[in-house]
Amino acid sequence: MAGKGLDGTVQDAKDVDEAFYAIETQADTGETTNVDEHGLLRRIDFTLMPLMFGCYFLQYSDKTLINYAAVMGLIEDTNMPDNSFSHLAIAFYCSFLVFEPVQAFCFQRFPIAKWLGGNVICWGVVLCMNCVCKSYAPLVVLRVLLGVFESATAPGLNLMTTMWYKRSEQAMRTGYWYQGTSIGPAISSLIAYGFVHWAAADPDAKFKPWQTLFLLYGLVTIVVGMFVLVFLPDNPIKSRFTHDEKIVIVERIRENQTGIENKHFKWPQFKETLADPKTWLLSLIVISTNVPNGAVSSFSSIIIENFGYDQYQTLLLNLPGAAVAFVSVLLGTWWAGRYNGRGIAIIALVIPTLLGGALMAWLPQDNKAGLLVGNYLTNTVGSTLPLIYSWIGANYSGHTKKVTMNAIVLMSFCVGNVIGPETFQAKDAPQYIPAKITIVAVLGVAIVLTLALDTLLIRDNKARARDGIVDMPANYEFMDLTDKENRNFRYLL
Repeated sequence: MAGKGLDGTVQDAKDVDEAFYAIETQADTGETTNVDEHGLLRRIDFTLMPLMFGCYFLQYSDKTLINYAAVMGLIEDTNMPDNSFSHLAIAFYCSFLVFEPVQAFCFQRFPIAKWLGGNVICWGVVLCMNCVCKSYAPLVVLRVLLGVFESATAPGLNLMTTMWYKRSEQAMRTGYWYQGTSIGPAISSLIAYGFVHWAAADPDAKFKPWQTLFLLYGLVTIVVGMFVLVFLPDNPIKSRFTHDEKIVIVERIRENQTGIENKHFKWPQFKETLADPKTWLLSLIVISTNVPNGAVSSFSSIIIENFGYDQYQTLLLNLPGAAVAFVSVLLGTWWAGRYNGRGIAIIALVIPTLLGGALMAWLPQDNKAGLLVGNYLTNTVGSTLPLIYSWIGANYSGHTKKVTMNAIVLMSFCVGNVIGPETFQAKDAPQYIPAKITIVAVLGVAIVLTLALDTLLIRDNKARARDGIVDMPANYEFMDLTDKENRNFRYLL
């Protein structure tokens, strides 16, 4: 099949978007649709959001189970040496980083939902295997494998969100599935609390509570992965919606000018991504916001326990932090979608974590209430990530460019999360003052970088506005053009 390109030349099917010929066929046949758009949007949400939330809930919960296992006897039962706990976090994020480009390539080559579901099942199996670990070395191997398979989650969900929703809807929808990172810790804390009490009632049990925790979550993850394989559609064109509904879905996202997908890797788009200054500003923002995020997600239970609480109190005292994260994601994504203000929302979410780090670093150690408040405030910084995800989905056009940018941002996420746990050294226990000072410093850098990116986007939009609307061929929105090639494209802030 072929169509007309920007220069009037014939376009091969591999050069245009998946939706291009569906729209061309619709125009040729003169078909009309009679579909309730609001009802259709509800059906899209019902089809996608539960499974997307389930994937991210488990991705976050499964990687942070070790945080709860640490106060349930894992460290003692596996005879971990000093600083080895932080090395487990590093092992996960290093493998995540290395395999992120591989996952990005596979998402462009293979059906998205099927590839995602396969990875979910694989990491569920890996998680189950944690329950039979008796020493430190097997834990390291399993953390590496967990990073390999979990690296598929965020880029897959990001791509699916841009396929189905308008740019004005993407921030909130990203927030919906990203809430797995706030609800996950709350549920994990309660389950861990129950298992600890169960173990106390039966101290001679051969199966330890942390082993049961890994096995339970692993089995649930395998089941969810199977549901993803069967019920999550790969894209709107290949979904179970009717023909008319598919056309409406595609027409809804025409205004995005970012298309649905293209299964052919394009080197010019790859090079354009690397040459784009927005790419590296976003990368540095992700790194600087995830240094504290990596520290908090891996060490929050240990930090609370070092305030002088026992393991029962520590597990329950994780709950307010989860509530802070939930509200932060909800407010941040709502603001971004409602007022086109992702940069402002990111800065607003960084400031409480900066304050929390300062409280933990400089309050007296006998001020438990203040230290707890500081610890809870650090949970707002993780809520910047869905805003960055939606920023990419809204502002990066051209499927190869979008896939490449997703990989760069997730690799940057790993870099920040590798640095974060390394700031917590055994010699600094129990206060970990250098780590808390690091949180304050890097978040100051994140605020400056975010302001710089907003300024760059505003400047680019003003330059395009001066050029006016450029004449383009019919259905140019589905020609897999990059945001640089399409001068009618406007960036969201």
